[in-house]
Amino acid sequence: MLKIAHHTKYVHPVREGHRFPMLKYELIPEQLCYEGLVSAVNFFEPEMVDFETAALAHDVDYLRRLFDLTLDAKMVRRIGFPLSQELVERERYLVDGTLKSALFALEYGISFNVAGGTHHAGRNFGEGFCLMNDQAIAAAYLLKQGLATRILIIDLDVHQGNGTAHIFEGVSPVYTFSMHGDKNFPFIKERSDRDVALEDGITDDLYLKLLSENLAFLFETVNPDFVFYQAGVDILGSDKLGKLKVSAAGCRERDRMVLESCKVHKVPVQISMGGGYSTQIRDIVNAHVETYRAAIDIFDF
Repeated sequence: MLKIAHHTKYVHPVREGHRFPMLKYELIPEQLCYEGLVSAVNFFEPEMVDFETAALAHDVDYLRRLFDLTLDAKMVRRIGFPLSQELVERERYLVDGTLKSALFALEYGISFNVAGGTHHAGRNFGEGFCLMNDQAIAAAYLLKQGLATRILIIDLDVHQGNGTAHIFEGVSPVYTFSMHGDKNFPFIKERSDRDVALEDGITDDLYLKLLSENLAFLFETVNPDFVFYQAGVDILGSDKLGKLKVSAAGCRERDRMVLESCKVHKVPVQISMGGGYSTQIRDIVNAHVETYRAAIDIFDF
């Protein structure tokens, strides 16, 4: 069964005109059900992740100041949202959504979180709309519980997964891979285990060629027993922040390539949705829904 984490708290109020498309977390489940791809039975509601679990990937002092709402103004600006109890609770729900969907992936082969992909949050900082790093926390949890021994994080958001790289620098059981815009945020990059920096304006053919080559390398060399996939759709040519020229068909093929690699190698995969900032919300939602369509087809749900 395909299990999908979703909570009404994923939609947090933001000021009118804010670049972050918060409404997509409401529209993605609606579209999935409207198309008959899933039904209510596929969704599960996460709880708030506890402090101790979050601390598997984050500095205790940073978490304490985050939970107590005592981060300094500079850090709050770096995060990009006004800090509030409701915002922190939202992040705790989405982190637990990724953790629990990882457990479902171990059972069913694949699982989703409608939110998540908060890959800019590092060990001791938040950044770029990310307070805590959901996939990093879930990966650390799987390792601690002995549920995985060699984890591969595939980050295909247009922005480098700098926080994920920061957290797992020197942590050999976790291999971080990021394929991202070279001249895009964050402008000071961290070092992933493998980075592929893309020039502005790259189109489908070269993008998919590079991805194919790297997926072959990763599955052969890393030999993971669990994959986290950050499936940001800000690679689209329509994206306001992306600077690439990948088509909707190219983005769809990207997802299929990743998921087929996981299926062929019999590696469970957890998927968080990541970024997407196209002018039309329908373009964002449809691109995200395509990831679910690919999963349902490839994993025979």
